[in-house]
Amino acid sequence: MAHLYEAAPTGRSKCRGCGKPIAKGEIRFGESMPSSFGEGEMTLWFHPLCAAYKRPEAILESLADAPEAERATLERVAKTGTAQERVPRVDGAERAPGSQAKCRCCRQAIPKGTWRMRLVFFEDGRFMPGGFLHLGCRGSYFEGQDVEERMLRFSPDLTAEDREDLLRAYRSEPLRTEPCEAATEAGASG
Repeated sequence: MAHLYEAAPTGRSKCRGCGKPIAKGEIRFGESMPSSFGEGEMTLWFHPLCAAYKRPEAILESLADAPEAERATLERVAKTGTAQERVPRVDGAERAPGSQAKCRCCRQAIPKGTWRMRLVFFEDGRFMPGGFLHLGCRGSYFEGQDVEERMLRFSPDLTAEDREDLLRAYRSEPLRTEPCEAATEAGASG
């Protein structure tokens, strides 16, 4: 079985999407895939909503088995994630601790203390860091798809004050509309 939903038998597994523990008895989503450590298979565990954000294709394939109470939300979130291939890369937001990181879209430095979006890539059963974006570059990078809900989901450690400040910046930042430099390079996937 490639995908399954089950009640967590213990509270030891962590969600691969958000990194938080999955409580004992809580419904979890498992995605089986070939082991990256040798023969056999491994199962990646997620909160179902985190899987809908980060592994939308897997959720859509298994939607018939999802808990009925969550099915509509999982389907809505997963379909948004498949509408544009970069959307599942969103991994939250943070203030830039320095000014060395460059935006994955415009290739300009992200100033220290400003909000930036974290990106990840899913490779070999793991989420690998994928760089950062200026908040304003999200319009080009995600081709107009709104990622506010995803950004907040994967920024759980922000204080209420920081969340308000992030939302103010997210909603007021002028959106870049020209294509990302990464997307215009020959063979680049951005």
